[in-house]
This record gives sequence, C-alpha cells and structure tokens, in this order.
Amino acid sequence: MKRINITLFTLMLLGILFSCTRASINYTQNGNWVSRATWPGLPMGYGVSFVIGTEAYVGLGINPVTPNQRITAFWQYTATPINNQEPTGYDSALGYWTQMAPFIGPGRSNAVGFTIGGQGYAGSGIGNDGITPLYDFYTYNYAGNSWARIADFREPPPAGSPVGTLGDSLARYDAVAWGFDTVGYVLTGYDNNYYYGDVWAYSPATGTWRPGVVCPGNPRSGAVTWVYNGKGYLVTGYTPGSVHANNNMAYDFWMYDPTQENNPTTGPWTRLHDIFNTNPATFDDGYTNIVRQHGTGFTILGTATGDKGYVTLGINGTSLQYTWEYDFASDLWTEKTPYKNAGRGGAFGFTLDNRGFVGAGLALGNSQAFADVEEFFPNMVYNQYD
Repeated sequence: MKRINITLFTLMLLGILFSCTRASINYTQNGNWVSRATWPGLPMGYGVSFVIGTEAYVGLGINPVTPNQRITAFWQYTATPINNQEPTGYDSALGYWTQMAPFIGPGRSNAVGFTIGGQGYAGSGIGNDGITPLYDFYTYNYAGNSWARIADFREPPPAGSPVGTLGDSLARYDAVAWGFDTVGYVLTGYDNNYYYGDVWAYSPATGTWRPGVVCPGNPRSGAVTWVYNGKGYLVTGYTPGSVHANNNMAYDFWMYDPTQENNPTTGPWTRLHDIFNTNPATFDDGYTNIVRQHGTGFTILGTATGDKGYVTLGINGTSLQYTWEYDFASDLWTEKTPYKNAGRGGAFGFTLDNRGFVGAGLALGNSQAFADVEEFFPNMVYNQYD
C-alpha cells in the first residue's frame, strides 16, 4: 500500500480549500439575480426612474409596437422587506407596482430622471417623431401625486437681457443625471448634431439652471451614473471616437465633487481608473467587457466587501448581459454573474432600500420589449430558479 507524504497531503488539502474561496468563484456564480414583480405597464425601454423615500417611480419610454407614441404612464414600485435577505424570503418579497398620475408633458423616451430633496424630476429626451430632442422639464410631487412644469432646460440668458429673455435651448436625449439634496445635475447627451460633455445644475430654490464644469473627458451619450458619498460618478457611454474610446465606447471614468466647482486648483472632476485595459499594471487585464452604451446601474452599500456600484446590460455591437461591480474604496472592478435573462439596452435601474433593481428594456434594434424585473444579491451564488 502506498503512503502519501504528510507534507504533500497538507499542501494538496490547502490547495483544495483555497480553491473554494470566493476569490476563485467563477464570475458566473458570483452574485444572484432574483425575479421580482413584473413591470405592469406597456413593455418598454429607455424610460426614466427616480426614488423618493421608500418607493421608486418608473415611467416614459418607448414600445416597439407603437414607436411613434412615446409613453406618458408612471408607476410606483414598493419593495417587500426581506428577512436577512435569505432565500426563504424570496417568494414573499416580489414587491408590487401601483399606477400613478401620468406625466403631463409630451410622451418621450431617452429622457433623464432624478430626485432633489424628496421631489422627482424628469425631462429632456426625444419626442414622438423619433427625431426631435426636447428641453422641457417637470417635477413630481409624491404627496399630491401630481406633476408641474419647471424651467425649461436652457442656458441662462446673457447678463443685462430684458426680463423674459430665453437662453439657448439645451435640448438633447441620452443624457444622464445626478440628484443631490438641494441641486440636480444633467450632463452629457446628444442632439442629433453634437455629443456633449457639459454639466448643468438645477436649483429648486431659484427655479433656474446654471452651468457646472464641463467634463474634461469624452463627450458621450447613453452613459451610467451613480451618486455616492456626496459625489457624482460618470461611466460608460457612446462617444464619436477619440483616444479614450474602444469601438466608440468611452472607457474614461470620472468622479464629480460639487463642493469643488469653484476650486481653481483642482476643480470638481477626478479621473478614475479606465474601464478598459489601458494601464501597464495587471489589475485591468480582465476589463474586457465593461464598456457599453445604454447600460443601467445601481449602488449597494455595506456589502460583505464594502460599498459598491454596479453596471449591467447595455449595447456594444450586441445586447449585453455582463454585470460588473465597482469598489468605491479601491477604484477596482470585479465581474459578477451576468443578468440572467436576455441582454438588452435601455433598461431601468434603481437603488431602493439599499437594494439594486433592474427591469424592462429593448432588444438590439428595438425589435422586442421586455417586462421582467430582477433584484441583484452580490454575495450569493447564482441560482437560475430564483
């Protein structure tokens, strides 16, 4: 009978144990997508979402069956609590949708939505003709379940202009936004002629728009944004081409600090690590499929490994399912379990009760609209039956 050398056996055992740690779990088993209450409205993509308190609001968008009739309906999503986020609570945690007052402006898709101090905002986008970029903006009062028009998305008129003078229109679509406690920002986008990198801030206190600081990176459209720790993050998107592009996908990644807008030394923008393999170090060697346009995102704080941002779905030559997790502390990305259903662009995404939700969207070429809604659990192993 052969005897196994004790030292060799110990090394083999340690190898087996370490091979089973989370660090070596295949990315397809690194996080779990769990089905939630299906989107109840007309299946759509390229709508908007914003969160007020403990509810999310989703609306607008386009359905490919009637592409020249952009949607005005809005729905409220309430998430059902999960006890310790255990699998046994999944079936009772579908959440539910409630139809709210419709948007009072013209129907639109590819608009932006954000929240300032407990009020929802939506505007810009592309109208029913599928061509014209829009500049009108509206606010949603959840207490009265009502909409009101606010100042159009325009530059301030020149100093000394007569009362009532309008500034130049900032009409566009495929822009993105950040919402903070007292101010909201709209940035980037496309107007059929130009891709933008500009930043515009809206103050409910003054009811006016003012310029922020233009992004020093790529102008882009169809990007993803997060708000974290009082700062705005801008990542992914389509750009017409530059040294910061891969297949016309922007790979430069930026953070905006509103408190530094008037700092002449640093300014508000900080460039973070690129989301493509551009660094001579090895940390980004696996960044092969983060770049995209028309993806969606959310944040989850206090995961087992810290505070995270997520990007999933989107378009890059094909409809994507790849999901990536960003660590705010280390400025590094980890690939996670892909979205479990069909890839798509223009899905909605939001963070509600510190939980990440994604749903709806359109297949490549707007050939099909989806109504599924999923919640992501980053520290669970994937289970296709959830």
